Amino acid sequence: MSDPVGALSLDSSALKQEELFPIREVSRLTGVNPVTLRAWERRYGLIRPTRTDSGHRLYSQADIESVRSILAWIERGVSVSKVGKILAKNISTRSASTPVYEELSCGEWAQWQAQLRHAISGFDDVRLDRLYGQVFSSYPLPVVFQDILMPLWQELLLRQDEFGQTSEWVFFDTFLRARTLQRLQVSRTQVEERVLLAALPGHGRELELLVAGLLLSSSEVSVSVLGVGQPLEELALVCERMQPQALVLFTNLPPSDDLPRVLARLALALDCPLVLAGDGAELAEDSLSGSPIACLGNEGRLMQRRLQQFLAGHLDT
Repeated sequence: MSDPVGALSLDSSALKQEELFPIREVSRLTGVNPVTLRAWERRYGLIRPTRTDSGHRLYSQADIESVRSILAWIERGVSVSKVGKILAKNISTRSASTPVYEELSCGEWAQWQAQLRHAISGFDDVRLDRLYGQVFSSYPLPVVFQDILMPLWQELLLRQDEFGQTSEWVFFDTFLRARTLQRLQVSRTQVEERVLLAALPGHGRELELLVAGLLLSSSEVSVSVLGVGQPLEELALVCERMQPQALVLFTNLPPSDDLPRVLARLALALDCPLVLAGDGAELAEDSLSGSPIACLGNEGRLMQRRLQQFLAGHLDT
């Protein structure tokens, strides 16, 4: 009997050498049917595949990541018609802060994800741990999480309606939460300045919050992450007792109409500055312009740098 996994692996390797994927492969990798992919291209201009001389679509790894981002925003309640503006802003932010060598490594990231996916599908924690260590020896921390691990985690999350996918996601999510918490605890040693990180109610899962904490951490700033489910109305009490340099609120959902009012009321009750981070922060930035609430964005290096600038009093709000 032939090995379909092996055959698929060989086929995918050939495709990755060119870093271009036909529409059927993109559909397999993302779970989005070809009709929808074509509609996103024609009607909304969300993806722009290249064409062969015969007119067939070929998608880059960046196109695939865009498809996954579209799925993630739709899953959070954003309409397809509004996703384009969000993606354009995120791409602009990322390109301004991403070194050229990382862009050139896009195909390599796909290969790492393929190896990780194979370990996850076999529930092989030993191999997964080995790959986890290897990928960290190859790329900086923001690249590892934002371009390799979290897109794969998000892909598995969005495909849980398929048999076996929930188990694979739980396996990977449990593994990443343990490793991320471990790294976060190590990063907090011997750092005097501390900020608190909490999620807006219903905005983000535990792993997303822990990763945000790790991306914000540095040799100058320690981040203490409050648990998912932390009541918003009790944050002033927590800050009063812990005395942080700032409170960072994490959001990965589009801002509600009353968010500026809610945050302004919270800021008045705090003895420390209030900061917003995550995908939702990018979208809330305009509505918070001129307020004392700073927006750090959602890109790892930029978030960390902006937080340091804010604490030093050099970031405009």
